[in-house]
Amino acid sequence: MAEKFIRAAACPICGSSRFHPHKKGTFDYARLRSEQVKITDSEYGKIWDLSRCEECGHLFADPSPAPEFILSLYGRVEDPAYDEEAEGRSRNFLGILKTLDRLAPAKGRLFDIGAATGILLHLAQERGWSPSGVEISAWCVRRASEKYGIHLTQGGFDEIRLEPAAYQAVTMVDFIEHTPEPQAAVRKAAEILAPGGILCLVTPDIHSFAARAAGKGWWHLRPGHLAYFSRTSLGRLLRDGGFEIIERRRYAWTFSAHYLLSRKKIFGLLTREGRPASFLKRIPIKLALGDSFEIYAKKTASS
Repeated sequence: MAEKFIRAAACPICGSSRFHPHKKGTFDYARLRSEQVKITDSEYGKIWDLSRCEECGHLFADPSPAPEFILSLYGRVEDPAYDEEAEGRSRNFLGILKTLDRLAPAKGRLFDIGAATGILLHLAQERGWSPSGVEISAWCVRRASEKYGIHLTQGGFDEIRLEPAAYQAVTMVDFIEHTPEPQAAVRKAAEILAPGGILCLVTPDIHSFAARAAGKGWWHLRPGHLAYFSRTSLGRLLRDGGFEIIERRRYAWTFSAHYLLSRKKIFGLLTREGRPASFLKRIPIKLALGDSFEIYAKKTASS
């Protein structure tokens, strides 16, 4: 039987063998279940055993789940709560698409990695892009087809075949922290992008003020996250992967009040059943916490 977990031989970002244990894990990853890695999981504060690279400072799970285990785990994910927040998530994605409209060499083909239920791709299609993407969850793939008519390839980004230099834009929104092989993912993104094509990458910032202030309760400390990036390690990853960063900003989230209250039973705004009142679903709240990078990088001529 194949191993479910793999010990690191080198840093996943810079390849250095100079790394050491940094933090002890806070959950039993040997019993990890699909419910714990869905997008709307709220088991905040749960981390893998983390190692830290002495060369680039990258923090990463060590051991990390084997690719076959990841496919099995995420393939069974069902997440209706994600789709219920489509309106707020659409506001988040529209900002990305407006920037890609401006930066991409043409409004042509767009590929979304970790496309979930296809919300971003649906919006891209409405704005004149030709959308496609990949998603591991069978439930998400079905939902994208049923709700938006978007066809997604089911599987891992690393295992599917894609036409080289065929896309004007590639999006990785909250994807790169879920893979134990970020180098391979970024290099493959460069391979499928046309000359001058743009990669949009969104991922949590482990050194942000919000991360430091929240401490062990930071909402990005979750079982599904295998890596935590800094400005330095993210820059190294993109540069070595064949990209030049051309624009940086901080990602802002929009959720309903209902969703936020369901994460943490706070403020006492609960019904007798212990659930947030349904009218709160109609109240959007923008969270500009500044704790996630939103990076736009152009494929370099040499990649």
